[in-house]
Amino acid sequence: MAMAVAPQHRESSSSGSLNKHLTDNGKYVRYTSEQVEALERVYAECPKPSSLRRQQLIRECPILANIEPKQIKVWFQNRRCREKQRKESSRLQTVNRKLTAMNKLLMEENDRLQKQVSQLVCENGFMQQQLQTAPAAADASCDSAVTTPQHSLRDANNPAGLLSLAEETLAEFLSKATGTAVDWVQMPGMKPGPDSVGIFAISQRCSGVAARACGLVSLEPTKLAEILKDRQSWFRDCRNLEVFTVFPAGNGGTIELLYSQIYAPTTLAPARDFWTLRYTINLENGSLVVCERSLSGSGAGPNAAAAAQFVRAEMLPSGYLIRPCEGGGSIIHIVDHLNLQAWSVPEVLRPLYESSKAVAQKVTITALRHVRQIAHETSGEVVYGLGRQPAVLRTFSQRLSRGFNDAINGFNDDGWSLMNSDGAEDVIIAVNTTKNLISANNPAHSLSFLGGILCAKASMLLQNVPPAVLVRFLREHRSEWADFSVDAYSAASLKAGSYAYPGMRSMRFTGSQIIMPLGHTIEQEELLEVIRLEGHSFAQEDAFVSRDIHLLQICSGIDENAVGACSELVFAPIDEMFPDDAPLLPSGFRVIPLESKTKDAQEALTTNRTLDLTSSLEVGPVTNHASVDGSSCHLRSVLTIAFQFPFESNLQDNVATMARQYVRSVISSVQRVATAISPSGLNPALGPKLSAGSPEALTLAHWICQSYCYHLGAELLRSDSVGGDSVLKHLWHHPDAILCCSLEALPVFIFANQAGLDMLETTLVALQDITLDKIFDESGRKALFTDFAKLMQQGFACLPAGICMSTMGRNVSYEQAVSWKVLAAEENTVHCIAFSFVNWSFL
Repeated sequence: MAMAVAPQHRESSSSGSLNKHLTDNGKYVRYTSEQVEALERVYAECPKPSSLRRQQLIRECPILANIEPKQIKVWFQNRRCREKQRKESSRLQTVNRKLTAMNKLLMEENDRLQKQVSQLVCENGFMQQQLQTAPAAADASCDSAVTTPQHSLRDANNPAGLLSLAEETLAEFLSKATGTAVDWVQMPGMKPGPDSVGIFAISQRCSGVAARACGLVSLEPTKLAEILKDRQSWFRDCRNLEVFTVFPAGNGGTIELLYSQIYAPTTLAPARDFWTLRYTINLENGSLVVCERSLSGSGAGPNAAAAAQFVRAEMLPSGYLIRPCEGGGSIIHIVDHLNLQAWSVPEVLRPLYESSKAVAQKVTITALRHVRQIAHETSGEVVYGLGRQPAVLRTFSQRLSRGFNDAINGFNDDGWSLMNSDGAEDVIIAVNTTKNLISANNPAHSLSFLGGILCAKASMLLQNVPPAVLVRFLREHRSEWADFSVDAYSAASLKAGSYAYPGMRSMRFTGSQIIMPLGHTIEQEELLEVIRLEGHSFAQEDAFVSRDIHLLQICSGIDENAVGACSELVFAPIDEMFPDDAPLLPSGFRVIPLESKTKDAQEALTTNRTLDLTSSLEVGPVTNHASVDGSSCHLRSVLTIAFQFPFESNLQDNVATMARQYVRSVISSVQRVATAISPSGLNPALGPKLSAGSPEALTLAHWICQSYCYHLGAELLRSDSVGGDSVLKHLWHHPDAILCCSLEALPVFIFANQAGLDMLETTLVALQDITLDKIFDESGRKALFTDFAKLMQQGFACLPAGICMSTMGRNVSYEQAVSWKVLAAEENTVHCIAFSFVNWSFL
């Protein structure tokens, strides 16, 4: 080891055989490659070792014996600094590439809009000329327009005709993706920017409904095409996709004939199917195109009998234009143009089938989000829930959605048939005596029942109820609508040998619902989680036996700003061991928004809604602050409920009666909740738990800031931020993690700001089931208990740097933690204990 004094210049190069670091005394410490290797090994295990660990390192490594502990400390500081700079540089390069690509997309969009303006100017001039010409000329022009031949579809058995049709499809698709063939307008609520998914547009004044998306994805074009062509892997409403014929085109492309089936979203409408031609080809400019359109014939397809339960819909030229991007990745253009035959559904549902916004949210945006999710997972930046790979968690979500869709649609070829229904029943009972609960991969985990599966389902129209708010309330307040004994029955049915009819074993629900996050998509538009319901048996012999129930659940569409998005809450009982191939029997809710009766009423309501924490962070029902009268807005949506129950043959009638009564009870509860959260209704009670945006939270925010200033003689927030209602907003967005826990024998958290929720990787509802001792390790608990007497005596305490744990099991380091007593209005009353974790980060 060599040391030297550097009089003028500094150097911190990590290359070569020597590694130099500047100490506090201005001396260079030259490390040999062996010393650097030893230090790097320790850094990989612990980037921020304690003083004791550094001294232990010197004792254990003879090659570091002549280096002072302070110099070792400086090495680790410099190493952390270089790592931070490297990550920041990588992040900035990624942002720069994304901004460059987005700029290119915006320039192309600007060119397209300029062409569209020029076209509209020409059309306007032509119309003015027509108005000035003689009526005869106008009649001739009309006759000419009427007799213009429309291009007909070719015979599917003629390869030459199919190739010609494929080329026409390609040209029409490209004119929609990058041209002016469709009058595109920006999707409401989806503004382009560096943090957005992409650029989204919907059609206006065109045949059918259409949506378009443009975005940057860090995947190669061939990989993107492969993912998107497998429609069942990302489009949850796709029941079946069968490639009927494949043959190569003479120009190096591929032509496929496809038959696909799409689930109906409610019990009120039939499902759709498509008979299409798909054309895949590489263009001369290096772009890859996958385009598709419908073929003629309502009865065409590989299985006409299977199509009897479907309404044949039409796909106009649609597809994907994928261009390689400089520096890696691809720029993708997605177009979906459909005619969903709205005439075939009840009039109340026609706005859904005539909505370009619904197509955009359900298909176009979903496709772009899916490929971005895959790219994100491929980069290795995804945190796995309970040790599961993202692909496994995604499979769980897909299986839940597919099982729920199967229950709603009840196709005959799946074995479903209606039971005792004359068409006047408010609740439809369908039975399937051929269906088994099949495990995903392991037949040994599959369950077969002597009777089968029974489904109770219903659809209803809701007025003035925001779908996102309703689903969020159902998720966070399960006890308001669910019956624990029914959950226990479904859960017991999944365990071999423990089948029992409800009522045979009395159960008590403690009311505690613990939400354990498993994973979420990039923008958190979909959450996958495990729900634990705590219960105990009333039977004397089982009095001390836990009867907890575990549910696997997906929740989507809880963002109020997502215009036209469907909101869902789907769940299924699951074994507490949570095997990857667990059998699932999904039930749940789906709320689909319909277009407003009053033009732009929904947009007006959204625009005038107060942009405070209540509208974006509320975990309970949201209070309406709109200036638009609720009675004139007519926010309509369709709620679909489906619950599945396994049964034995001798109990079919009993289970059917129970299922019908239970679904009616759930409907009644949901109607009560919907009335309460409606803009024109009363707000339901929030219960004992604290909600962000509530008056209680605002009061607590004032107490937190005032108590901090009282005990520590400093301001937690700026003086201009603590007045009025703004204190809660500023506290919520404070960079330090601020948490409050109750003053009990076993303290539990009652409030946290956004940074606190991020640090613990939880939600406001799940937070209130986390005890204080669970987030600290052994040394942290000792430090807390040591300083607790000091905290209660002088009102505050400062904890040294340490490590705590999130609910996902990840270690979190913090430079300092400050705790203080939160005093109520009377300074002699302690309301709770607050903690502030300064400069926290995940290890």
